[in-house]
Amino acid sequence: MARIPNVLSAAAPAALTAAGGLVGGYGVARWTGRRELGGAVLAVAGAGAAAQWNRRSGAATAAALTGLYVAAFGGSHPLAKKIGAWPSVLAVTAVVAAASTAATAVGPRKH
Repeated sequence: MARIPNVLSAAAPAALTAAGGLVGGYGVARWTGRRELGGAVLAVAGAGAAAQWNRRSGAATAAALTGLYVAAFGGSHPLAKKIGAWPSVLAVTAVVAAASTAATAVGPRKH
């Protein structure tokens, strides 16, 4: 019987890296009171996710998802004024994680 690959679990690491950067970056900044530390977490995780996206789906997908990651970070600030900080961070994180999973699960595979 043919084995069916689980494309969602294969896509999960980049989505988790990006989600960890958005949630972790905000958490570190909030709990330490040092925005630059949160920014460092955000940047390192974003670079890691971008590298994973590039390896998995190529430069165009990586560029699009990296742009979404940066836009989500920026967009979370005005959204936080309307719905609160944590709900905002979680909302934009869900969008990035879903887009990452969808793009890397159905996009062309690069090896």
